[in-house]
Amino acid sequence: MEPIKLSELLEAVDGRLLSGGEDLDLELTWVDTDSRDLHPGSLFIPLVGERFDGHAYINASLEGGAAGCLTARERESYLPGKFYIKVANTLKALWDLARYYRRRFSIPTVAVTGSVGKTTTKDMIAAVLSTRYRVLKTEGNFNNTVGLPLTVLRLTREHQVCVLEMGMSKKGEIDALASIAEPDIAVITNIGDAHIESLGSREGILAAKCEVLPHVRRPGLVILNGDDPLLRGLKDSCELPMVFCGGAEGLDYRASDVESDGKARLHCRLHTPRMEAEVEIPALGAHMIYPTLTAAAVGEQLGLTREELVQGILRFAPTKMRMNILERGQGITILNDAYNANPQSMRAAIEVLSSGAARYKIAVLGDMLELGPFAQALHEGVGEYLGRTDVDCLVAVGELAGHLCRAAQRAGVPESYHCADKEQAKPILEKVLRPGSTVLVKASRGMAMEELVDYLVSITPSVSG
Repeated sequence: MEPIKLSELLEAVDGRLLSGGEDLDLELTWVDTDSRDLHPGSLFIPLVGERFDGHAYINASLEGGAAGCLTARERESYLPGKFYIKVANTLKALWDLARYYRRRFSIPTVAVTGSVGKTTTKDMIAAVLSTRYRVLKTEGNFNNTVGLPLTVLRLTREHQVCVLEMGMSKKGEIDALASIAEPDIAVITNIGDAHIESLGSREGILAAKCEVLPHVRRPGLVILNGDDPLLRGLKDSCELPMVFCGGAEGLDYRASDVESDGKARLHCRLHTPRMEAEVEIPALGAHMIYPTLTAAAVGEQLGLTREELVQGILRFAPTKMRMNILERGQGITILNDAYNANPQSMRAAIEVLSSGAARYKIAVLGDMLELGPFAQALHEGVGEYLGRTDVDCLVAVGELAGHLCRAAQRAGVPESYHCADKEQAKPILEKVLRPGSTVLVKASRGMAMEELVDYLVSITPSVSG
């Protein structure tokens, strides 16, 4: 974060000094929202959630080294040498500060949203752009109404491009995030069933994702998945320049001759408005053409050459628990895709497993959450899909996964087990695991299925073992 004066902070958050603040030229270089992870001299912003209230930690934060704080309420006492700024709402103040700070920078900003593949697309775009530019990108799960403004506040004069991921769980959140980011390029990866519980339908999800569009700075560019029928329907309804990516003929950015080595890489030919190129993608799954094509579209918009695009794609590395490939001894491979799941990403991950060259293929699949009244049918749909693949064994974990398991059994999956929880799954995994296996682990974040990844690592030999 570049220094911001106390006087500027007051203006940005429309705040009122309650105490301290004798030196309005005091410079702040960090913003903290977690009292357990403080930076000396930072601004502490206490956030309020359903089960916590950061105001309870103001004193601890100031005593721990923060220079001052925002607060939505008067205090009974004030520590000397610290400033206190009264605001109407601390979360809104965080947004206002990030928006104020963002406008200091004229660098291109890319916003990535969608139901599936946001993180992978963000990482691929950043990898490609890093061949020429110094890139700030969203890290970890900082894609929400707290994480995105904190990411924006990490911008410095060193950065030349900003790539921001935008997640959401309800209507209005993308609008808030995009009003902070004010992107030059907006990407919508696809429209699926994630968060359908709160949004009611795919059309509702589409409307929520499209909240980004009014905030795109002109002339701007919108990059969409041309193989998604709902996104394709936006072609004539948006005044912004728009390009489409996918596998279908006639799209602006297209992939052909897609082939996998069955181990760790995908090969294809890219067709763009400016060039054609043979590329090697260091990841598995035919769905990887979408983040690759999107990154090519962003790269060409920002002036990258053919060679920079090809080299940037090779630089791609997935975020932790996003189809990470763990090679173990005895020819065993673990595909750690445990970060999150919805019906579309489940099918994509199963396709990766099914298309591999393993002698024995095991899918360890847990509950997909936030699907509301559609949950049973959507889990059954994944189970039916399993029956059309080359997966040999299913280990289903969780209450909702029971629907998936029963549908998979009906669809003809050769071997299937339903486990109420992860502890029940462990002896089953020991039973079914064998040399030459590939094991996919995937579920919604709330299932914490990385625990089973760790268990699989513990019961398999290392490569040198």
